[in-house]
Amino acid sequence: MTPRRVRALALLAPLVVAALTLLAWTQPWVDAVLDGDRSVTAAGDVAAPALPALALAALALVAALALAGPVFRVVLGILLALLSSAILTSAAIALGDPVGAASAAVTELSGVDGEESVRAIVEAAVLTVWPSVALLAGIVGILAGVGVAATARRWPDRVRKYDAVRASPAEDPASEGRADRLDAWDALSDGRDPTAG
Repeated sequence: MTPRRVRALALLAPLVVAALTLLAWTQPWVDAVLDGDRSVTAAGDVAAPALPALALAALALVAALALAGPVFRVVLGILLALLSSAILTSAAIALGDPVGAASAAVTELSGVDGEESVRAIVEAAVLTVWPSVALLAGIVGILAGVGVAATARRWPDRVRKYDAVRASPAEDPASEGRADRLDAWDALSDGRDPTAG
């Protein structure tokens, strides 16, 4: 694979991770049935409230990756893997304990608080596909982070169009005009007329 394609994939992966994570976070995660035939749906904002912050951090990482040099790319790759591990962990917790993931929504509907009390009134809790989507996003992000760290030195050189360039005063024709302008300000400060010959 060419270095340009490696770079394009590395920049695309965090975008995909962030998009999938935010999409999953906005969807229903757990459908719970309570005693008395009441039902409640817990969305991702209840089941995994940390996901939007993690997704936004992954988005910010894309901009940093686009501008970073090889050493900093390795650091950003490791950071992406860590962020994605947190996404994966949030999804795995919800997948492992659907009642616990829906407990805040159950408390809001029923007024029953406390882990044991909530578990006592929940008759069934069914997961939707969205926690698995968030889990998949976390796995993709971990793989992408490891890939960025492993391939950081093979990326093409970044464009230096916007890098600061410092020219010596002898090489810079504008520096002569700048010196004249500064002399004019100094003359004004001293009370002299800078236009006088």
